Amino acid sequence: MAETSTEPAVPRDRPVEVLDVRELSPPGPLKETLELLTELPEETVLVQLNDRAPQFLYPKLDDRGYTYVTATDPGPTFLGVQTDGAVVSAIWVTDL
Repeated sequence: MAETSTEPAVPRDRPVEVLDVRELSPPGPLKETLELLTELPEETVLVQLNDRAPQFLYPKLDDRGYTYVTATDPGPTFLGVQTDGAVVSAIWVTDL
C-alpha cells in the first residue's frame, strides 16, 4: 500500500488506462474502479480521476493486493494524462 501526494513511485513503463469518475455519485466511483480493475491486464496502471480522494476505495485495494498513489494536486498532467484539476489516483499490481 502507498498513499502519498507525489508521483515517483508509480510505474512509468506500463500501459495506462484512465477512468474518470468525477460525475458519479457514491458508490459509483468505488464500484466502477473495482470492476475495471478485474478486467484490466495485470501490467496496466489504472489512473482514476475523481473529485476527492477515494478514502473508501483504499481498504478494498489493500485487501486485493494493489498498490496506489493519490495526488491531490497533480499539476496539468499525471503519467501523461490530462488531469483538469482532478484528484488523481494511480492503482497497479505491485508484483507481476
